Amino acid sequence: MRLPSLTIQFLHQILLVCLLHRPSFAAKKSYVVYFGAHSHGPELSSSFVDFDQVTQSHYEFLGSYLGSFNTAKDSIFYSYTRHINGFAATLEEVAAEIAKHSKVLSVFKNRGRKLHTTRSWEFMGLEHEGVIPSSSIWKKARFGEGVIIGNLDTGVWPESNSFSEEGLGPIPSKWRGICDNGVDHTFQCNRKLIGARYFNKGYVSAVGPLNSSFQSPRDKEGHGSHTLSTAAGNAVPGVSVFGQGFGTAKGGAPKAHVAAYKVCWPPVVPGECFDADILAAFDEAIHDGVDVLSLSLGGFSSSLLDDSVAIGSFHATMRGIVVVCSAGNSGPVDGTVRNLAPWHVTVAASTMDREFPAYVVLGDNIILKGESLSAARLAHKLYPIIKASDAKLASARTEDAVLCQNGTLDPNKVKGKIVVCLRGINARVDKGEQVLLAGALGMVLANDKAHGNEIIADPHVLPASHINFDDAAYTEAQGPTNQVFDKRRIPYNSVSGTSMSCPHVSGIVALLRASYPSWSPAAIKSAIMTTATTLDNEGELLLNASDGMATPFGYGAGHVQPNIAMDPGLVYDTTIGDYLNFLCALGYNETQISVFTEGSPYVCRKKFSLLNLNYPSITVPNLSGSVTVTRTLKNVGSPSTYIAHVQNPDGITVSVKPSILKFTNVGEEKRFKVTFKVMKGKATNNYVFGKLIWSDGRHYVRSPIVVKALTSRN
Repeated sequence: MRLPSLTIQFLHQILLVCLLHRPSFAAKKSYVVYFGAHSHGPELSSSFVDFDQVTQSHYEFLGSYLGSFNTAKDSIFYSYTRHINGFAATLEEVAAEIAKHSKVLSVFKNRGRKLHTTRSWEFMGLEHEGVIPSSSIWKKARFGEGVIIGNLDTGVWPESNSFSEEGLGPIPSKWRGICDNGVDHTFQCNRKLIGARYFNKGYVSAVGPLNSSFQSPRDKEGHGSHTLSTAAGNAVPGVSVFGQGFGTAKGGAPKAHVAAYKVCWPPVVPGECFDADILAAFDEAIHDGVDVLSLSLGGFSSSLLDDSVAIGSFHATMRGIVVVCSAGNSGPVDGTVRNLAPWHVTVAASTMDREFPAYVVLGDNIILKGESLSAARLAHKLYPIIKASDAKLASARTEDAVLCQNGTLDPNKVKGKIVVCLRGINARVDKGEQVLLAGALGMVLANDKAHGNEIIADPHVLPASHINFDDAAYTEAQGPTNQVFDKRRIPYNSVSGTSMSCPHVSGIVALLRASYPSWSPAAIKSAIMTTATTLDNEGELLLNASDGMATPFGYGAGHVQPNIAMDPGLVYDTTIGDYLNFLCALGYNETQISVFTEGSPYVCRKKFSLLNLNYPSITVPNLSGSVTVTRTLKNVGSPSTYIAHVQNPDGITVSVKPSILKFTNVGEEKRFKVTFKVMKGKATNNYVFGKLIWSDGRHYVRSPIVVKALTSRN
């Protein structure tokens, strides 16, 4: 007997409640104890390093606090033995005492982090109507051939055509990873998907024991398969989402090899990707030999040394690995960007020039243009429309009903009608499900003021259109909406957000790595940032999705231009020593910082200023009077002479000395100074923006400038 869909949903809710309230497991507090770096040296091999001895030392260390070696052994569920020195363990009262030990750099809770296409690459200029021009970075970089991209996410669906080994060369000899399929014997790696691992002990410490289905790197959510195929999926022709967006799906570096590190799991507790698992994955990925690491996940941390992504990416950067992270989806409010450590690339999201239009035609012939990927369509005739607030159940709150939340709509009021729902709180696709369950024919999803003009094409379960305020591989274990109610299965999907913009840049990074294997992670980051543009594809200024007023706080360095990043002319190269001085300037002492240098003593530069980190942008907060900052440029092109051009921020004068830099050799570095001065009577206490451009007439090396004067009037 087939149960009504409402009953099925009710059973799913009961199941979810059971998962959230497991009576047999009382979660213990788990922590990460971080000592810094190991002193193994740059080349790690089990024949030279006794990793078991490292683990034993961790047991002995914790045992001195817990009273016995065996108790410590039972408590520790991860021992980081390769590059990251530390362990993760269930601890109660001793965490604070351990943090006081002179050899311990930090102790922090094992917190949960959140998970943050066919047209993308034409939009970015790598191809045009299926033809790859000679200027494309794809041709110059051999489509990323030989590069290995690792992805920390929800795993991978190995059977996807995006991960076929057809046309791929041999696995690079430097690869030291494995294909750990756990209990899933159907999971197989190949010359494309060369490795897979899964990490769930940190997750177990929060949710309790798991069944055997969790012992696999297989992606049952879809996020990881989508991000990994976006970064480096093979070219797969004839792809669409319910007949829309038809074309050839491919990743940014389609000839690159990939490895999946599953660290994210079903969110039955706050967070999906736990710190202990993230650090374990970083430690193994560095050892395995990846060239690029892509992370579409993150969370808020008060300190760099309490941040698993910042710690892991620092150790990766020390080994020459470029780490690319998503910025999060909490904008456009100021201060909502995640993953801010300067040693990795942080990627925000933007719109592109492809639409999936879904029109709303009103009785007075007013036409509203929205977007949708819904497979369902209504006949071309007029239907009654009702606001969700007018369709609420008597027992429901109006503020819940207007959002079309579960159990708020009256079936008698919505039957045969189109319901207008407001965006916010519950998922966009869930609103459509609630409308469908109540018996409505369709939905208009309207933005509130906070979401402004951002509209998103979602694979809704009913005819729907998302309108603004003013008027891709996928898992086959989940539906395209990732909601419990969605029983549809499709091999490809269209997904938005910084989770998906991050792997686009990861693919571009892989192309640059293939072209310039000797470039540092900082040089690659600089090439991407300084060649970015603040104009859209029609030559208009980039706009903020909410109010239209875009600044570097919203778009960062600008929109990536992969083909131009291939030849940046100059780069701001940043060394590990620069990053260590950066930590000194943040207040970390020399003893703490020495653990990053594999035991070698480190002496902080006493006069190093945060303003002088050799970064491709310049920010001066709390400017009083004047200040001078320094930067160094490295020539990575042909001999040339560059001239400085400055756009002054409002109320601030900017001068550059020297204003002309002549480079005669590749790799040559030249230093310059930038002086900022407050203009009396013209500066305000708001942030103001400008830019510095070094140009030789062919290259344009752009750096955003952000300044805030200390007082409103001077």
